[in-house]
Amino acid sequence: MNKNQTPSERVPPGQYLVEKWPVLSYGPTPRFNPATWDFRLFGAVEQSVRLSYQQFRALPQTQLTTDFHCVTTWSRLDNRWEGVLVKDVLALVRLKAEARHVMLHCDGGYTTNLSLEHFLDSDVIFAHRHDGQDLEPDHGWPLRLVVPKLYAWKSAKWLRGVEFLTEHKRGFWEVRGYHTRGNPWTEERYSDQEDDET
Repeated sequence: MNKNQTPSERVPPGQYLVEKWPVLSYGPTPRFNPATWDFRLFGAVEQSVRLSYQQFRALPQTQLTTDFHCVTTWSRLDNRWEGVLVKDVLALVRLKAEARHVMLHCDGGYTTNLSLEHFLDSDVIFAHRHDGQDLEPDHGWPLRLVVPKLYAWKSAKWLRGVEFLTEHKRGFWEVRGYHTRGNPWTEERYSDQEDDET
């Protein structure tokens, strides 16, 4: 988000602005139990890590404001997120040199993939609050990843773990025809738009 841009300049091609935050999900909203909830970092790491809900919430907290763009063509500007930056979570593990991608694993079996480069971007956050309130269950409570520079299906709800990969794999929507990267500024919506460098 560039603060020198006008609101219209912050809206990618093919998008329209909304004030409310629409709910879009695949499957039912999971039930949250703080006593059994955990979060895992695993795959191409030297040693896997599992955190309880209390341990995750004890990590350093950050607030940031970003725009949010859904592949279904709506955008919402100036969302205030609170949570844990990716860099503060990654301080808990040592990545193997060959780690190149991540797969996000969520309650309900949902997955989505990211390049390690996009995952490590400075504005990517594990969020538990939005606009001054705890996330609503339908919006991902107790935890969702927010990846502002990509379409919102990459901002996975009900997140339970990050798997570090040495090779690219497609997640839930990506195997069903959605773009593996999902850049809203170049309208990367569908897999038939991919090039060899995707």
